[in-house]
Amino acid sequence: MAKAEIGIIGGTGGYDPKLLESAEEIEVESPYGKPSDKITIGVYAGKKVAFLPRHGRGHKIPPHKINYRANISALKELGVKRILAPQAVGSMQEKYKSGDLVIPDQFIDRTHSRENTFFDGPQVAHVSMADPFCNELRDLLIKTGKSL
Repeated sequence: MAKAEIGIIGGTGGYDPKLLESAEEIEVESPYGKPSDKITIGVYAGKKVAFLPRHGRGHKIPPHKINYRANISALKELGVKRILAPQAVGSMQEKYKSGDLVIPDQFIDRTHSRENTFFDGPQVAHVSMADPFCNELRDLLIKTGKSL
């Protein structure tokens, strides 16, 4: 099975796996079920990348029905160590304009009715959410964003 260290979970408007060279589609079954769609593995800028459309092709899966655990688990099975998950969102703050790049460092999880942990079995794990985003990736995104 093909491997990749970088995963991209494409959100609304982020469905162009044609950006990848030497692309191949892979179906991955995870212990949590099927991910949102087939995963496309290819090369971008000299790096092996795995691309997964969050809502499935054709944007058919609503957010509350996405099997997030299966998505993450499937990418991990392919060797992915870092995930970028760009999203199209809005803001109630007028200082943010359409097209602005915003890179969060925290979030408030207001989701309901979905599994929100990998640790729901007999083992107990306390996973810290103090720093929910990778600081190294955040710094790289901020630096790259400023250069655009």
